[in-house]
Amino acid sequence: MTFMTLAVACINRGREDEGAPPEPFRYVVDHFADIEVLRYRVPAFESLSLQQKQLVYHLSEATLMGRDMLYDQNNRYNLAIRRSLEVIYQYYAGNRNSTEFKALETYLKRIWFANGIHHHYAEDKFKPGFTENFFHRCIRQLDASLLPLREEQSVNQWLAEITPVLFRSNVMPKRTVQSGGGDLITASANNYYGPGVTMKEVETFYAGLKDPSDPHPVSFGLNSRLVKENGKLVEQVWKTGGMYTEALEKITDELRMAAVFAENDTQKAVIKKLIEYYQTGDLKIFDAYAILWVQDVHSEVDFVNGFTETYGDPLGRKASWEGLVNFVNRDATERTKIISSNAQWFEDHSPIDPRFRKKEVKGVSAKVITVAMLGGDCYPATPIGINLPNADWIRREHGSKSVTIENITEAYDKASQGNGFNEEFVWSGTELDRLVNYGFVTDNLHTDLHECLGHASGIILPGVDPDGLKAYSSTLEEARADLFALYYLADEKLMELGLLPDREAYKAEYYKYIMNGLMTQLVRIEAGKNVEEAHMRNRQLIARWVYEKGQPDNVIELKKRDGKTYVVINDYKSLRGLFGQLLAEVQRIKSEGDYEAGRRLVEACGVKVDAALHREVLKRYATLNLTPYRGFVNPVMKPVRNGKGEVINIVLDYSEGYVEQMLRYSREYSFLPTYN
Repeated sequence: MTFMTLAVACINRGREDEGAPPEPFRYVVDHFADIEVLRYRVPAFESLSLQQKQLVYHLSEATLMGRDMLYDQNNRYNLAIRRSLEVIYQYYAGNRNSTEFKALETYLKRIWFANGIHHHYAEDKFKPGFTENFFHRCIRQLDASLLPLREEQSVNQWLAEITPVLFRSNVMPKRTVQSGGGDLITASANNYYGPGVTMKEVETFYAGLKDPSDPHPVSFGLNSRLVKENGKLVEQVWKTGGMYTEALEKITDELRMAAVFAENDTQKAVIKKLIEYYQTGDLKIFDAYAILWVQDVHSEVDFVNGFTETYGDPLGRKASWEGLVNFVNRDATERTKIISSNAQWFEDHSPIDPRFRKKEVKGVSAKVITVAMLGGDCYPATPIGINLPNADWIRREHGSKSVTIENITEAYDKASQGNGFNEEFVWSGTELDRLVNYGFVTDNLHTDLHECLGHASGIILPGVDPDGLKAYSSTLEEARADLFALYYLADEKLMELGLLPDREAYKAEYYKYIMNGLMTQLVRIEAGKNVEEAHMRNRQLIARWVYEKGQPDNVIELKKRDGKTYVVINDYKSLRGLFGQLLAEVQRIKSEGDYEAGRRLVEACGVKVDAALHREVLKRYATLNLTPYRGFVNPVMKPVRNGKGEVINIVLDYSEGYVEQMLRYSREYSFLPTYN
């Protein structure tokens, strides 16, 4: 998963007697730790038909009802900790302005944002700013009936179990460990595998399920937790009647109601097939659903709902639960239609070995969307682009859907204006002017190319295991899509197609990408830490590789001025050539399943951090009083009924705050038992 203008205020230009102008839309909602919470607008929602609005409403309810599944997937203690802290937050009778209570409040806000006790990007466990004694006092002051105790468990027993998870740095320290020596499964604190399950056992178990001759392999393990029962490995499948049934039953109920308001028979069939998949847990039915979903290209309203992305599993097999509801942005979609209609040209001219090109690009469906509701692994932090489904054979034979979420990128852009970041890190006025004039346009176009064409490009050679890149698969796939987009951003074809306003425009994205990959994304990492998250590894891998390969010709420099380091690009044409060279190698690695080459590339360029540069970047960033991470609250959808109880409209309310939304979601969309 990955990036024209939204009015910030509606100014009444009429006569004074027409009343005061409406309040400007306020993007920033909350600010804590390293997080800024924003809200996004849903322009043109009012123009949808009542049928479409009711479809969006029920799909949105189905999106919110899966929230607790992601918490449980991220760590088996997440629900217990979140629920206990929420009780403390609501019933605490002491000084709510005390240092310890404020620290507990911040800790709870971080848990809400990350869907658990580990950072959503860095993956490290949060350190509470309050003491064990304070936590224990708070718990003991509560009625035990309010606490998430196990059956026949005393408060003291519960505290003895939960305290080490909260306060011991060596207990479940990292949610997902993606590289390095040792067992990645036992070292990871996520809940995709049961206690005592080892990486070797996982690899052996799923290798035994594969049929190498099957041209349409299912994604084994996608929707299950692998545990040991009486010493034998068993999958606990996420389905109604199985694991997570309490939430999935609610989701399927809402999907049934959504089907009533489907725009056409194709969309109705998609929803019904998804319900069937949730009822059975059958991955062949999931593939059938994915094919139907890809083929539904005429519906204006669309959605993602399910166990989808595998970034949270170190082996890239288990999928986190996510949901997203959207409708098409008609005007902006013209851009992606142009891109997708020329998909074969881009594939034929890609700088990769012709053996790895698709002879016939099928079904690349692309659009710009307006998101109406975010849930699961898309909330509060959300992607800015999506390309699904993930199965290579479905993409090869049936195509894929690619979207750019423009109301989210607009919110980011509006909230960033005038914050001083570019002025601090950009080398000169030339680069600043390009970013001002072309930055937003090229950001969105980069996302379009990444999602529409990058992920949909290339082939895996016959007989190559699609899971063969293991823990490095996600990083390399994101690098492949980014490189495809970067290479073509500078192509004359984009001018010919009318997608760029100027031949120099691409330089804005090139500069921003290299600056981010080499330097500024380091603000998201604590001093002394390496890069862990797949997208961040991808960006550093690309930037570091082209920087080092371009050294003989001085393509990119890291220059000093007044004691500060800056990125300077001396030769944009040569930089494009380096992007093409790296794309060719990453595509070869994927096409041939060359695990060792992929591992060496990621470990050499994508993981290690220059400690001195890292310290400098953190110091400079701290002076700006900014936060490195952002996410969103959702609008509240409110049905309007007439005197007969019939729904006559759905309206959006943007006034709900971050804390209010999180507590409401915990009241209204919390269906799972605390311990699964």
